[in-house]
Amino acid sequence: MLELSILGFLAEEPLHGYELKERIKALTGHVRPVSDGALYPAITRLVGAGLLDQRTEPGASAAPRRILALTGKGREELLERLRRPKQTEITDQVRFNTVLAFLRHLPDPHEQAAVLRRRLDFLETPASFFYASGKPVRAEETDDLFRQGVLRVARATGEAERTWLREAIALLEQPG
Repeated sequence: MLELSILGFLAEEPLHGYELKERIKALTGHVRPVSDGALYPAITRLVGAGLLDQRTEPGASAAPRRILALTGKGREELLERLRRPKQTEITDQVRFNTVLAFLRHLPDPHEQAAVLRRRLDFLETPASFFYASGKPVRAEETDDLFRQGVLRVARATGEAERTWLREAIALLEQPG
């Protein structure tokens, strides 16, 4: 998820490390904050793999800044990750939101629709946060007020997401 965020944001424009961290934090920070101890080693790995370029520019008033940019190889890696997200990037809401944030970089609408269809298929599979005798528990089937809340909120957001996914897929699959 972190590497996808790095590649995705740098596909939009070159950034220095602090700007990149702030954008990633805005995307996922409230749920999964990014630390320097995770970000900078990931950047180093991506530079070492030839996916990112870095150059040094003078800082505004202090130390020089390291500017990061996506290479051609990095753009190809981003597109491949967007075409074929891992299953956890489809099933985990925060990870899927990261894929969704950069899916516009994938130029083929049919490939975009295929990713959305995978998410829709996942969301249409009956599931719950709670189970009884191996069967998903619905909000109406529990006396626990708080579990009812979890289940009702999940149902409402799931319905909204499925509606949007169907609309987006239909738009992307239109001829022409």
